Amino acid sequence: MNSVDPAGGAPLSSVSAALAGFVAESRWADIPAAPRHAARRALLNHVGCAIGVAHDPAVRTALAVMRPFSGTAAATVVAQGVRLDPMAASFVNAIASNLLDYDDTHLATVLHPAAPVAPPVLALAEQRGLSGAAALHAILLGIEVACRVGLGVSPGHYARGWHITASAGVFGAAAGCAKLIGLTATQTMHALGIAASQASGLVENLPTAAKNVAVGNAARNGMLAALFAEAGYEAAPAAIEGPLGWARATGDVPDLAAMNGGLGSRWEAARNTYKPYPAGIVFHAVIEAGVALRRELGDRVAMIDGVTVAGDALLLARGDRVVRNERDARVSIHHAAAIALTLGRAGVAEFEMPAVTDAALARFRGRVAARLDESLPRGAARVLVRLVDGSERVRTVITPRGSLEVPLTDAELEAKFRDNAALGGLGDRSAALIAELWALDAAPSLTPLMRLLT
Repeated sequence: MNSVDPAGGAPLSSVSAALAGFVAESRWADIPAAPRHAARRALLNHVGCAIGVAHDPAVRTALAVMRPFSGTAAATVVAQGVRLDPMAASFVNAIASNLLDYDDTHLATVLHPAAPVAPPVLALAEQRGLSGAAALHAILLGIEVACRVGLGVSPGHYARGWHITASAGVFGAAAGCAKLIGLTATQTMHALGIAASQASGLVENLPTAAKNVAVGNAARNGMLAALFAEAGYEAAPAAIEGPLGWARATGDVPDLAAMNGGLGSRWEAARNTYKPYPAGIVFHAVIEAGVALRRELGDRVAMIDGVTVAGDALLLARGDRVVRNERDARVSIHHAAAIALTLGRAGVAEFEMPAVTDAALARFRGRVAARLDESLPRGAARVLVRLVDGSERVRTVITPRGSLEVPLTDAELEAKFRDNAALGGLGDRSAALIAELWALDAAPSLTPLMRLLT
């Protein structure tokens, strides 16, 4: 795809340039209703997830580390009663949104795009007094760019150990911030190229707080890239897909059509999904199959002697692990099966340390085995339980609730938001916050929203 920089008239043909042209030329009024509403849903879910962990030590620690180094207090830290400079605020808010594995998921890439994209856009919009429509438009475009870049390097990028939410999310943050502050196509191209030199995050670190640092850095580094481009810094036009560029350095030969094809007509942002359970999305089918089997067995649940969970390679790669802490639990086949079959529920509490250390759950996790079944699509799972009398029960879930095929409704997203707001201490503001977020594109500024979030 070729685009043209309206300021300079030169043809733009690299991946960075094509994405940049799309971002710079986009008009909110021209975007179809479905992706516009997808942006509202993404933001509602994002803010709720960030509120829900307001009291979590990981968020409080991030705030304590960043606060002494913050510049002018101009951006709200969600549900903390403080403001920091936009980079520090976006760092903490990105960590909060992604902390519980409860955020949005683009299943084709397993990318959680709102966490790195929304915080820097909101922080800059608050600092510069920009409108809700400008912020929502920038968030939508940032999510689209993050997903497009992620598609171009999937699945080899993730298989090599790159945490795609952070490593591809920085491009979305850069694109969103570039749109928000009105960069030209050429400047936006440079912002994406600068972001390429700041894209990182490792799967090996997912069970630790180092994951949080990478997601926080994706948010603030994307903003930094846009601000450097605004100030005149430049980058190589093919920094993403060039022979020595980011995509080839971190994955296989990039799929350029996945990155650039159908820009403006095929919206990956509209393929974003939202979780009913605070766990990795590929574990949702395990949970639903387990809950269904528990209902079927009734009192005979106590007779379960062993469990086999089958799924695709990603499910096993992510979830066949020893559970030592909450982070492990949220991405564990064994824990997902244990809580579903023994408790029949999978809320926030079921993935916290009391559940991790519960002796009965630990024993049950030891009875769960994981098996590869390449016939099952990504996101699906088969759960087989063996009873002490030798009988078996099986349940297969291909499209769990929250998937593209069975999406959460707006009402379900609102209910999830209210639950998270109660956890974070803002339950009494839920109705007002939900109303502000649904109507953000009509707001002349973010001031009313941010007052509710302080």
